[in-house]
Amino acid sequence: MSLFRPNIDAMEAYKPGEQPPAGAKVIKLNTNENPYPPSPQVAAAIRAELEAGAAPGDRLRLYSDPKATAFRQAAADATGFPIDQILHGNGSDELLAMLARAFVGEGEVIAYPYPTYVLYETLAHAQGAKIVTFDFPRDFALPAQLFGCKAKLVFVAAPNSPSGTVYDEATVRKLAQSLPNSVLVLDEAYVEFATGNLLHLARELPNVVVLRTFSKSHSLAGMRLGLLFGPRPLVDGLWKVKDSYNLDRLAIAAGAAALKDPAWTKANAEKVKATRARLAQALAGLGLDVLPSQSNFIFARMKNAAAASGAYRFLKEQGLLIRYFPLRLLDDGLRITVGTDAEIDALLAALKEYLARG
Repeated sequence: MSLFRPNIDAMEAYKPGEQPPAGAKVIKLNTNENPYPPSPQVAAAIRAELEAGAAPGDRLRLYSDPKATAFRQAAADATGFPIDQILHGNGSDELLAMLARAFVGEGEVIAYPYPTYVLYETLAHAQGAKIVTFDFPRDFALPAQLFGCKAKLVFVAAPNSPSGTVYDEATVRKLAQSLPNSVLVLDEAYVEFATGNLLHLARELPNVVVLRTFSKSHSLAGMRLGLLFGPRPLVDGLWKVKDSYNLDRLAIAAGAAALKDPAWTKANAEKVKATRARLAQALAGLGLDVLPSQSNFIFARMKNAAAASGAYRFLKEQGLLIRYFPLRLLDDGLRITVGTDAEIDALLAALKEYLARG
């Protein structure tokens, strides 16, 4: 007899992208990490935190600031958002979990388009929520059925993962206005690689929150940092379900430092976007159906699922990790993180070899 709740027994755990063992010689293009290092100010801030106090590392014996004030203030300064309308998380994944905990009771509805970030499903199952999904059309426009749906929480990744596609402001505003009894979560994990963002909607509309992660554009996947921006009543309520000390001292220092060097983040993003354009053109030249991406990855469809899964296996044998989803509407495609130019050259050479084999 299991001691777990029935929904926990029935669900599957979230499966993150494959992490190669330490020391493995692979080109890792499967988890959308930034190929370039974070701002030098980040390392300097971490060193300063470690060197403060009576002895090196002395301050690590003390709890971190439960409000992550330095991090949130830097975010307020960078965005113009009031600090009391900003909440911090251990990556945006923790903020997604906090939203599910705060707004959705067992048996209530979480809705989102499909296919999208697979963690949404995991969080819904853990909460014991009912999941309602609406299939994206082939061009990944927002499904019409999402508008006015009866859900407590609606997740929309913008840009979407794994497609990399975006939505215009008028459409998203219309979606939010069609959901007066729902919280619309705009998950902007990849927005620094896009042509614009929708952060202002979290100030203008009472039911919209926007999430940001530092794992992608700020090159801080290893520090686990995220931010939520939203109306004051929603943010005030979310503080109630936040773990007391969810960010450690080094993460707070790193996040604040990264926000204070926007030029570095922008320069890295521009390098990624330039390589993304070259990758998209090359993949199309190889006969793949490439979706227009505004993220730091590209989703490209092959002629069928067998070709795509075969490409994934072949590339892995060559020491190249990409992401393959054996799921409905995704199993004919490959999601490829934009790496350095040299990494992309290696990927394209291997993919050409695979395609030449027929």
